[in-house]
Amino acid sequence: MPDSISIDRTLTQAEFDLFARLSGDDNPIHVDPAFSARTRFGRTVAHGLYLCSILRGLAGQVRPGVPQLAQDVRFPAPTYTNEPMHFFVEATGNHVVVKAVRIADGTITCEGTFEMGGAA
Repeated sequence: MPDSISIDRTLTQAEFDLFARLSGDDNPIHVDPAFSARTRFGRTVAHGLYLCSILRGLAGQVRPGVPQLAQDVRFPAPTYTNEPMHFFVEATGNHVVVKAVRIADGTITCEGTFEMGGAA
């Protein structure tokens, strides 16, 4: 199994909308382009938990079958709709370092660690 893995993905408004329906978090900053255009962001932004879900899926590939015990993540910048992103995870012992980076300018939009361990 690899110690690191990454993918490039462009998140769409349809994905933001689906995550909102599944999670119940229909904050207009995520699902209403007209509302979001009037905010400091200027357009819709991803749910933080959506980003963590993508990163957790990758973490499961570097530590298959190992439960996640905790996470410590931050969101230093927004992740916008229709913007190419690079998602990266790297396992070091019981921790998986996670990161989402905007490809256009290298801005980190999500970073942190997942603590992995326990019985599979």
